[in-house]
Amino acid sequence: MTALSVNLNKVALLRNQRDLPWPSVVGMGRVVLDAGADGITVHPRPDERHIRRSDVPELAALVKEEYPDKEFNIEGYPDDEFLDLVIANKPDQVTFVPDSPDQATSDHGWDVRGAHNLLVPAIKRMKDAGIRVSLFVDEDPSVPPDAAEIGADRIEIYTGPYGASFGTPMGDHHLQRMRVTVQAALAAGLGINAGHDLTLENLPAFVEVLPELHEVSIGHGITADALLMGFAEAVRQYNKALGKA
Repeated sequence: MTALSVNLNKVALLRNQRDLPWPSVVGMGRVVLDAGADGITVHPRPDERHIRRSDVPELAALVKEEYPDKEFNIEGYPDDEFLDLVIANKPDQVTFVPDSPDQATSDHGWDVRGAHNLLVPAIKRMKDAGIRVSLFVDEDPSVPPDAAEIGADRIEIYTGPYGASFGTPMGDHHLQRMRVTVQAALAAGLGINAGHDLTLENLPAFVEVLPELHEVSIGHGITADALLMGFAEAVRQYNKALGKA
């Protein structure tokens, strides 16, 4: 069954609009985990426009001390500062993304071969620390073998094109493109995650075609729905969309 990891970036973004400690990122992490999320995800960017570096140890402690059966995933660009942050907080998983500091959000996957000299030592450092490594990639079946060759444990497929075109023939095209990417990942011995613009509307078809997914990471969509139904109910509805009781 596909795990649900809730990305808390937008909770932090709202908090950061005022010099106030609420909404509490840790408190909301507790809400979503109590409601049935399988883990939480954060993407601390250099400008700290949403998740701050100071949030990361608090969230790491929340998961390790109160929810040892849940997972903590940290996303980011693998520069030295980010790698130091990850090592200091020992998440279950780190997801490397090829974002530049000024990007609003992740919008493309790695050129794994082109980034070989950056990714190989970063992956080794994470693996030496016992941290699972996932690489953010496009829907391209040629990429998973390259990811496996340099030591990644999983890929996270960028689902933005599918989300943007869901309900159209192009949406079906992207879904089938992801299907062959998943098959290539399985053949390479990789686990498969996915994320970006996944919603209550497009998740059921997504997981029906891609039942091998280990995890989806969802932030913007679930936060938008939480404004209407509350975060706990949003988590329950997203788990239902994933086919969970």
